[in-house]
Amino acid sequence: MINAARSAGRSLARDFHEVENLQVSKKGPGDFVSNADHRAEDIIFEALSKARPGYGFVMEERGVVEGSDKTNRFIVDPLDGTLNFLHGQPHFAVSIALEREGQLFCGVVYDVAKNEIFWAEKGRGAWLENRKLRVAARRKLGESVFATGTPWLGKAEEHHQQFWGELAAMTPVCAGIRRYGSAALDLAYVAAGRFDGFWERHLKSWDIAAGAVLVREAGGVVGEIDGGDILTTGNILAANDDLYSQLEARLRKAKAFLPAGSDDA
Repeated sequence: MINAARSAGRSLARDFHEVENLQVSKKGPGDFVSNADHRAEDIIFEALSKARPGYGFVMEERGVVEGSDKTNRFIVDPLDGTLNFLHGQPHFAVSIALEREGQLFCGVVYDVAKNEIFWAEKGRGAWLENRKLRVAARRKLGESVFATGTPWLGKAEEHHQQFWGELAAMTPVCAGIRRYGSAALDLAYVAAGRFDGFWERHLKSWDIAAGAVLVREAGGVVGEIDGGDILTTGNILAANDDLYSQLEARLRKAKAFLPAGSDDA
């Protein structure tokens, strides 16, 4: 998985330096895909199919590819942070997870621009290259910095209203909130202690699968904000054990913080 991520990353790095020449199309309002995404995904698919024949895939561009081995499948985002990539911002990643018997088993997140490989395997811990990772130890919201993502053009109005409610709930009680534009890297940074926590709603499984493994293996807690399954709903919350319950409580009560004039205010 690491080798596949590095190979895809080399392709992305070349395309990043020629980004103005890329062919770009829209999958939906505010949702872009480039031939860089497709090239990177092809590289990953070919490498992993050769290394683990029979494994299935869930891929952002290809969709579901059934394998003869029904117990193992890779969950792949060839370019997480496409909008950053297309605007020349060096913050994007390759994300690859392995789901085994219905459970997330290992994950790799490759920060291409910074040449940082984050990886984790169930029971083996989380690592940045050969340095073991541990989530941050802060216990108070007021000392903590969190990451999140914002809904964009094309998202339902209720998603925007919900986000503003959650932001209003969090900004008065924490040291800061960051929006970097790559959920995979946000989760990797939680595992590395660079962020104290992360939450976002309505993501795809390939955005969060690898990062979830990283956080759990780094000693953190990962869950669905409202108690469901993260890969099904895409609503994810990640932090250390002390902060998780505090974040969960604030976010679940966030409707009370919706701005005046909204239907729920």
